Amino acid sequence: MKNTIQDKTKLVNSVFSKVNRKYDLMNDIMSLGIHRVWKNKFLDWMNPQQGNSLIDVASGTGDIAKMYSKIVKNSSEIYCIEPNEEMLHVGKKNLNKFKNIRWHKAAAEKLPFKSNTFDFYSISYGLRNVTNINLTLKEAFRVIKPGGRFMCLEFSKINNEIIDFLYQNYSKVIPLLGKYIVGSADPYDYLIRSIKNFYNQKELINLIEKNGFSNVEYRNLSNGISAIHSGWKI
Repeated sequence: MKNTIQDKTKLVNSVFSKVNRKYDLMNDIMSLGIHRVWKNKFLDWMNPQQGNSLIDVASGTGDIAKMYSKIVKNSSEIYCIEPNEEMLHVGKKNLNKFKNIRWHKAAAEKLPFKSNTFDFYSISYGLRNVTNINLTLKEAFRVIKPGGRFMCLEFSKINNEIIDFLYQNYSKVIPLLGKYIVGSADPYDYLIRSIKNFYNQKELINLIEKNGFSNVEYRNLSNGISAIHSGWKI
């Protein structure tokens, strides 16, 4: 089991080390820009207010943190957590003008913060990459304040057969795009496998509830290509 965890950690770290420079470009190309709409809907449902603190885990290039900060008029403390050194560097560079945003290199399973610290916890397209999802959710529950909210945006399961058929066939092209644009198909082979092997919407609800959260619900985006999950610490 320990070797399996170590293997996944190394694999995911290798994936993001390869794609960090063209991460946002590939996201735009793969989703035809729709990932930006999904992230706007994610923040809309979150509905943060000025002064609400945020921990954004698996921050990548920092797009969620940037959007959040603009919504609250840069009035809130935001902590970005990114385990990959290269992605961390890109994110810091992207958001270096935001004085209210701080970066930490850390794993989602072991966050360097006291319990009951944050109003919001967000993780966007990162939950399927963690090595231990239960530990990750337990840590999320720990660092959120009582009355605080957990929110996850992740690829999910499509609820329309025709769209699913088209999506599965389109997915086969993505590694080829990765090879042409990034120079390697391997990260995008991993991407497709990780999406296929991840939980469906209701399975993820059960997992979030199992780790302490209440009033857990989800909203599908684009017929379930992605889904937002929300839960509260009561």
